[in-house]
Amino acid sequence: MAGTPGRSRGLVLGGGGITGIAWETGLLAGLLEHGVDLTSADVVVGTSAGSVVGAQLTSGTTLADLYAEQVPDVLDAPTPPSFGLPVVAGAGLAVLRARGDVEKLGRHLGAWAVRRTRRGSTPPLEERLQVIGERLPSTDWPTAADLRIAVVDATTGTRRVLDRDAGVPLLDAVAASCAVPGVYPPVPIDGRPHVDGGAHSAVNADLARDCDLVVAVAPIAKGLGPMQNPYQQLEGHPHLVVRPDDASRTAIGKNVLDLAARGASARAGHAQAAAVVDQVRELWG
Repeated sequence: MAGTPGRSRGLVLGGGGITGIAWETGLLAGLLEHGVDLTSADVVVGTSAGSVVGAQLTSGTTLADLYAEQVPDVLDAPTPPSFGLPVVAGAGLAVLRARGDVEKLGRHLGAWAVRRTRRGSTPPLEERLQVIGERLPSTDWPTAADLRIAVVDATTGTRRVLDRDAGVPLLDAVAASCAVPGVYPPVPIDGRPHVDGGAHSAVNADLARDCDLVVAVAPIAKGLGPMQNPYQQLEGHPHLVVRPDDASRTAIGKNVLDLAARGASARAGHAQAAAVVDQVRELWG
């Protein structure tokens, strides 16, 4: 269905680590160069990596500048955080214990994330907030766009949607949405620990279903355990899901937290834009 003037449009930005930030930025910059500006969205939904990109896009910073920051190769990149056996095993156990209930999954992942942090297995919260703050051009909520950030309450397992009316600082909202359970520390919001919105869904595309049409940019389009994927979340609704092609998956590699793969991921997303621009233009208008 072609885009029509006057219709509300939603841009959904999914999770995918450091390489996901780079790939999404490259793709969006490439689409803009081909004449399709997804930053004109009425609603921007961000999960994890997508929350960073969403906050950057709605800050007023140009896509050209954001892309320029991602492109250079990081030759002296530090050793990336590991999705090693303890993290994989902990996540796998949480999936088994959830028994198909996504909120139970959120509770188990949340409780495990809290325990990992108490044992000192994650970086200090202050250090993590500093890292996230350095990625944001502004720590003020945007007023020109409806930015919605997905997080999960680690105590209840429920998904929360944070926006400019939630009374939560933007820095805290983005840091919580990026708090990968077992890897990074939960972020306290309203007195309770909160973790990555990806503990509910890697994309959370349903948060834009109130828009007339939706484009979801999803570095990770699969659901873990009881999580829904974006195709399920947008079923029956005018939408398009863009995920990495073969070249982009190769550039992203196996560890989405590897800073050394950032430049290649950004360039791959930028190149992929040429292959998807016609589909995006047909829907977006």
